[in-house]
Amino acid sequence: MDTWVSIKYECAPPVQDHSSDRWQWQPDLDNGYTVRGAYQSLTTQDAVHLDDAADFIWHSQVPLKVSILAWRLLWDRLPTKVNLITRGILPAVAHYCVSGCREVESAQHLFLSCSTFGSLWSLVSSWIGSSLVMAQTLSDHFVQFTISAGGSRARRSFMQLIWLACVWVVWTERNHRLFRGSANSSLHMLDRIKTFSYRWLKATNNTLALNCHSWWSCPMLCLGFV
Repeated sequence: MDTWVSIKYECAPPVQDHSSDRWQWQPDLDNGYTVRGAYQSLTTQDAVHLDDAADFIWHSQVPLKVSILAWRLLWDRLPTKVNLITRGILPAVAHYCVSGCREVESAQHLFLSCSTFGSLWSLVSSWIGSSLVMAQTLSDHFVQFTISAGGSRARRSFMQLIWLACVWVVWTERNHRLFRGSANSSLHMLDRIKTFSYRWLKATNNTLALNCHSWWSCPMLCLGFV
């Protein structure tokens, strides 16, 4: 997983007529820029900043179309019923969630609070052995879910991948219900999350010794996190 850190350069105030401007390395003003210092800044970030949450959906082990979907989700650019009504594409009476829960289908509702789709997070948390994340916004949920299994970069990368798989499964299931009239159970959706995450990891790392049956029961153990 690529980790980004904001690097800020600025001219030393105040500006003097008879002195030249100079660059400052903000992470270490005393010693200035060093390759070691830059590496430490890049590798010791313990959490994703909320304002930068959308930048962290670009995951090297996840198909690009999935990251694009997640980016659109975090910026509320998906064609949910609320957004389609706002654009005048759907009438106001067509605002109900496709799950049949009789609630308005916004991105927030569909992915977090829907009694059908939102309940998937508890199943995923039980599967991977992490605490259940309760958040009010999608960006908060993404950040908290990412760090809920521990602080190492490998763990964060794994949790990001799982979050992206969940988002992909929820949205595709929503579309299948809307356009095909088919509906899968929460357990079936969980199986699809397991399948996608397993395939993505295997496809990008041929040397990764993952056993499909073990992955279904304890992915953290398969990756050596427990």
